[in-house]
Amino acid sequence: MTTAPSHLPWSEQYVLRLALALSAGAALSLGITRFAYGLLLPTMRADLGWSYTLAGAMNTVNALGYLLGAMLMPRLLRLYGPSRLLWLGAVLASSFMGLSGFFTDAGPLLLQRLLAGMASALVFIAGGLLAARLGTVQPQRSGLVIGLYYGGTGFGIVVSALLVPQVLVWAGQQAHSWTWAWWALAMVCMLATVLLLWPARVLQHLTPPVAAGANTTNLFRWRWFAFALAGYGMFGVGYIGYMTFVIALLREQGAGATSITVFYALLGLAVLASSRIWAGLLDRYKGGQVLALLNALLGLATLLPTLSAHWAVILVPGLLFGAVFLSLVASTTALVRHNLPSSDWGNGISAFTIVFAFGQIVGPTVVGWIADGPGGLERGMVFSALALWLGALLAWRQRPLVSSEDLQPAVRPAVPASAP
Repeated sequence: MTTAPSHLPWSEQYVLRLALALSAGAALSLGITRFAYGLLLPTMRADLGWSYTLAGAMNTVNALGYLLGAMLMPRLLRLYGPSRLLWLGAVLASSFMGLSGFFTDAGPLLLQRLLAGMASALVFIAGGLLAARLGTVQPQRSGLVIGLYYGGTGFGIVVSALLVPQVLVWAGQQAHSWTWAWWALAMVCMLATVLLLWPARVLQHLTPPVAAGANTTNLFRWRWFAFALAGYGMFGVGYIGYMTFVIALLREQGAGATSITVFYALLGLAVLASSRIWAGLLDRYKGGQVLALLNALLGLATLLPTLSAHWAVILVPGLLFGAVFLSLVASTTALVRHNLPSSDWGNGISAFTIVFAFGQIVGPTVVGWIADGPGGLERGMVFSALALWLGALLAWRQRPLVSSEDLQPAVRPAVPASAP
């Protein structure tokens, strides 16, 4: 269990308040830095004459930056610790978001998306590690604490849904009205960065214990989580296609600005609710069961909007998608926490983030390329749904590594029989 300083009031309310404040990191790194682009994509594409392939490439390079940041994280964590990286990444991500409003050429915009992806990886991984440590202070509520952190992405989605359309209307008479939306989003990111100061300062005192004479060598092996990693990679491929292009699909189907705002805001609210919905499953299951279930549900939510343009057929799957996809991310942190000693959680979370980023690199460009051909965005969404269902099949084969719930740093987890 993580060592908690005794001079702080580690009550249930205090832990939950810290988790909520920490969730500003997920709001910044995914809810805004990654997903707000979907709201800007139709306007930028029309203004700049982009193809769907180039529009998707903007999120592809963002995911590439995310991958590079994730690959650097194990070393950076050893050098600087998660609290410092959380705040540094937030400052950098906010700055790069603002810079995106100063360019109209594709090259500089691609570079800004790349750098913002790298910075957001620092925030997301460091925040996830701190949430996992915080969960050990109240073990009976660890699933809720982790869910609250990742559910913070919903705050970013809701703020983006309410802010971006209004800014686009306000700046409608300005050249390149979308640039003002980037600047407004950067200001929100800066506010989230200020909010992160408190949990970053408090949680730097939460450190995993190292017993005298314990073996502190990195225990993590990718092969132990082979099926979960593969399933999570397919999640990255499938979900990002939906989040990148769903607003463009709604526009093509005739949805107005108000309908899009309502849809995206309700999706974000569903993300916020997801921390409560799935907390029990995150605590109960130690293998890939939750990852498999949520991948399967996401595949269904992604496919349904391609079958009908009726508002209910669009809105209900959107609510389902929001209620599921960040809990799927949380399920991998719970999987790491259940199966590795606390000293190795950073390495495990980084590994899942790396395959997540690989999937996100593939998803937007492939869906955009499919959408530029016959069948349009609907066919691209079908591809995303199939990727998610394949991820569900792979994750279902992941078995728990150990039976004990309280691993010590010196204990090496047993390799599951299903691992290659």
